[in-house]
Amino acid sequence: MLFNSIKFAIFLPIVFVMYWMLPHRFRWMILLISSYYFYMSWNVKYVLLIFTTTVVSYTAAIFLQNAKNQKKKRIILTASLIICLGILLVFKYWGFVFETINNLLSFFSIQTHPITLSLILPVGISFYTFQTLGYVFDVYKGRIRAEKHFGYYATFVSFFPQLVAGPIERTESLLPQIKSKHIFEESVGLLGTQYIILGLYKKVIADTLAFHVDIVFGDLYKYEGFALLLATFLFSIQIYCDFSGYSDIAGGTAKLFGIELMENFRSPYFSGSLKEFWKRWHISLSTWFKDYVYIPLGGNRCSKIRQRFNLIVTFFVSGLWHGANWTFVMWGGYMALH
Repeated sequence: MLFNSIKFAIFLPIVFVMYWMLPHRFRWMILLISSYYFYMSWNVKYVLLIFTTTVVSYTAAIFLQNAKNQKKKRIILTASLIICLGILLVFKYWGFVFETINNLLSFFSIQTHPITLSLILPVGISFYTFQTLGYVFDVYKGRIRAEKHFGYYATFVSFFPQLVAGPIERTESLLPQIKSKHIFEESVGLLGTQYIILGLYKKVIADTLAFHVDIVFGDLYKYEGFALLLATFLFSIQIYCDFSGYSDIAGGTAKLFGIELMENFRSPYFSGSLKEFWKRWHISLSTWFKDYVYIPLGGNRCSKIRQRFNLIVTFFVSGLWHGANWTFVMWGGYMALH
């Protein structure tokens, strides 16, 4: 179910009315049921994946909180990482890994019998996996307490406005809002509607530009010079309107339920440096990598060589997160060196 579809235009008002008609104690149920329905509209079978990730991270957090020593905590954390990341790796990177191995062996003239597994990439799997990992890490570090109410936690993981493409919300921000009692404010509802309209407008721009950009990038040998420069410029607008448009719709939709999502884009193309750009582009993802990859590796509180290593690892993982392709890996490497 796409945001810019007739199905969503019917789905959203129904959920909105049901949510505000029910007493506070039942509202999380409406959000949870509607979120799972939203997710199953893409592929019914893959609801087992998000449910498994939810159960594993929920259980792991409770065990972590009750663990008596650091050794047990590390075992629990490792087990939850293996399961949750394992699901992500299999469904997103299985083909990439085996294709790379087969190509490498073929380069050395070693005949192979490729193992193939046709899997459809589950929608939003990278986003909800990272959201649950952040939650488990925070409980492990003692920053937050484990949520005992499974329904609240499941709603936090699957909240449909930000399920497909973020933003990747932090536990301390989104979970308390799901549990809190909200009173509908007309001004907030109007602002949310305006955000949705703005997001839809950006999506129209993105889809229109994509038609022209794909023609050029689809046949690079046919075009040159100004055509390539123009296509590159239009692509930069397209990708911004596509990503930020989705974030606007997600944020506006959440406002309709009295929930505030974090700002995900802050005029990134007006940045004065590449470092500033990453502070203003896909903010929830950039800050996630900073807090859960870069800083745990040592951040910048180490030697310059180690700091460079930390940056390379962070951007390498970031490149892989964006797509299972060597072009994304090279993009990550390029960003790390600049």
